[in-house]
Amino acid sequence: MNVAVASLIALILAIVLSMTTRLNVGLAALVFAWLIGTFVAHLGADTIVRGFPSALFLTLTGMTLLFAAAETNGTLEGLAHRAVAVTRGRAALLPPMFFAIAFVISMIGPGAVSSVALVAPLTMAIGARAGVPPFLSALVVANGANAGNLSPVSAVGIIANTKMAEAGVGGHPGKVMFANFAASALVAVAAYVILGRQLMAADDPSRITVAPRVTFSGRQRFTIAVLVGWIFGVVVFRLHPGLSAFLAAVLLLGTSTAEEGRAIARVPWGAILMVTGVSTLVALLETTGGMTLFTDLLARLASPATLDGVIAFVTGAISLYSSTSGVVLPAFLPTVPGLVHKVGGGDPLAVALSINVGSSLVDVSPLSTIGALCIAAVSDGPEARVLFRQLLAWGIAMVVVGAIVCQVFAGLLARA
Repeated sequence: MNVAVASLIALILAIVLSMTTRLNVGLAALVFAWLIGTFVAHLGADTIVRGFPSALFLTLTGMTLLFAAAETNGTLEGLAHRAVAVTRGRAALLPPMFFAIAFVISMIGPGAVSSVALVAPLTMAIGARAGVPPFLSALVVANGANAGNLSPVSAVGIIANTKMAEAGVGGHPGKVMFANFAASALVAVAAYVILGRQLMAADDPSRITVAPRVTFSGRQRFTIAVLVGWIFGVVVFRLHPGLSAFLAAVLLLGTSTAEEGRAIARVPWGAILMVTGVSTLVALLETTGGMTLFTDLLARLASPATLDGVIAFVTGAISLYSSTSGVVLPAFLPTVPGLVHKVGGGDPLAVALSINVGSSLVDVSPLSTIGALCIAAVSDGPEARVLFRQLLAWGIAMVVVGAIVCQVFAGLLARA
């Protein structure tokens, strides 16, 4: 079999497995890379191993370890409770506050999945007492987390910007974050207008009781100081986000501010394996010519005028059942230059932004981790089943919405 064809079949099979099974696709991708590289392409093991993104692995591990430490000692939860207290019991202000809390936590480092895991239980419990529909609570939390998911210092933002840079479309972290934020915020506002009318009309400050003011312990105050210092160092002094995160994590663990065993256990090793495994397989495709075939296949679906919308639709449809950060971004962002060339026109930056936004908007689906976390935070069984159907319908609709938004605005933002 032709080497390029074999490697492309392996990538497509990995994507299908990510959509249809619970197997960590990173494991399958590593196996495929070894089998195709060794027995079809006749490459040495050293060549295959060089495709492993070691720099990305270190960055993701350092950042997730830092925020795992901040989560295990209660610092992030305390910050979330403090933020909710700002509403002073006004139910109509809760959805915007839920969005803001999820956005900030996601933006400063942990990413959307960790943000939703932290905020969703708090949101659903407080929202239920205040009469906020669970569907609205889930949408504002999920979209708030997604809005901050591609910041330059978040785990997923690092993935997107790294893959864009490798494809020759780097150097635009502000536009990457703004495009994702604007699309997610627009969707959240639409959800609030549609689902929150009765809530706004009947808002009564006495409807909910705000929890007593959270008092931070000395360990938690030190954790906040370390996090602020880390963010300041990355943003102002351009420190390497992953390696500097290891330093910050060592400060917390070495001073017993956080428990090392619990923090390491909270690192999302499965997600890191997924991202790095698929990236290794994609690197093999680039070596064997499979990436050229992949871009040829995608190019047949679009014209220069429709490329942004089509690529957002395709990546959104795949992300509905698969992982955005672990599968879609590592697999599709490297195709951007070749795709623009094969189609015969288009703005590479606009195409990359469309991949980011199209694949992210659908993550409210209950088939994705973010949507599933929102459902898991609902204690009532029948209510959880209703929420499942609502989020699934919304996620499917976002495939189309994302395509339309990207077709209209991606090019404008890329040229701004």
